[in-house]
Amino acid sequence: MSSAVCRIVLAGSLVLASVLGLSACSGVQAAPETTFVLLDGSKKTTADLKGKVTLVNFWATSCVTCVAEMPKIISTYNKYKGQGFETVAVAMSYDPPSYVVNYTETRKLPFKVAIDNTGAVAKAWGEVKLTPTTYLVNKRGEIVKQYVGEPDFAALHQLIEKLLAET
Repeated sequence: MSSAVCRIVLAGSLVLASVLGLSACSGVQAAPETTFVLLDGSKKTTADLKGKVTLVNFWATSCVTCVAEMPKIISTYNKYKGQGFETVAVAMSYDPPSYVVNYTETRKLPFKVAIDNTGAVAKAWGEVKLTPTTYLVNKRGEIVKQYVGEPDFAALHQLIEKLLAET
């Protein structure tokens, strides 16, 4: 390939990366600016989470895999919460709020739980339709990894530890 063609391909890639919100250097995408409405009525934004490694988990009480992975998400949160790790579990818009509240209380979920009543949060995070869908966000507010289905928790823990060690 000629150097002129390479420059055109590279320029096109950089334009596409900027349109998609990707960093041309690192290949990671900034987490979308969204507001999570928590069960207690308070709000948390993605900007509030900067400086922490954050797991954003889209789930539903009717999702068998979500319910099966939740104890591992709780364990992950408890393992890393004192080191600058946060978890936000986002209940899908079709999940009845009373079910989400009941699940959260009976399972004693120790992290922030949000209800995406309008579907705007799921839409902003890439039109999330399948649950569970989980994103790992670094301290700079960039999405490092997306999981559709249950993550490999051993590998996830290694990645969390790596991200927590970053300055």
